[in-house]
Amino acid sequence: MTVIVVSGTGTEIGKTVTTAAVAALALAAGRSVAMLKPAQTGVAPGEPGDAQEVTRLAGDEITTLELARFPEPLAPNTAARRAGMAQVRPFEVAAAAEKLATEHDLVLIEGAGGLLVQYDDEGATLADAARLLLAPVLVVATAGLGTLNMATLTTEALRARGLSPLGLTIGGWPAAPDLASRCNLADLPHSAGAPLLGAIPQGAGALPRSDFRTRAADWLGPELGGTWDSAAFTRREAPAGA
Repeated sequence: MTVIVVSGTGTEIGKTVTTAAVAALALAAGRSVAMLKPAQTGVAPGEPGDAQEVTRLAGDEITTLELARFPEPLAPNTAARRAGMAQVRPFEVAAAAEKLATEHDLVLIEGAGGLLVQYDDEGATLADAARLLLAPVLVVATAGLGTLNMATLTTEALRARGLSPLGLTIGGWPAAPDLASRCNLADLPHSAGAPLLGAIPQGAGALPRSDFRTRAADWLGPELGGTWDSAAFTRREAPAGA
């Protein structure tokens, strides 16, 4: 895969750390990597955003590109409108990704918030850019109560648009998971109709770069370049009868 779109079931659920982990594994495999952020919101000029966080965790050799940056932490179309700035269009995202793909082995596109957050006032979303690129979508989900519904809605929205979910990752696996989180390990793939490809521990984003890069393989499955075993993890963490 040359382009992977990283979306999620909501905001602040671990998309950036997941993107960084995928990037770290690609770099470890000798691949060149670019990270595209179509719209960064809630960050002032000069402040580090998600693209800078990915390089902080995974490596400075990653090429990063932001198409737009809006100061208020809102949906991209609203943030752009309030700032009096141009909105981001799906064809612009696709064109930027295609150019990066000519120069890199892997391009990771990290969205803002959930899959259907709007980027312009015509209702365009990250899914529209993924359709133009024919790119698989990696869905980052939370661990606990409510994630089955949100993950299933997200994968259904992808399929309704002719897109296939690459799989699911849990963006923040708790050190002491509750019963719902443990049961969801078995239920998520069945409910969403997509394989579970990883579980990144909470707090992974606070690790030093060297530790993050070394441990990333333990968090993501072979489909993403790691060694994480979904079946073994589920057997270990899920409660009896789940």
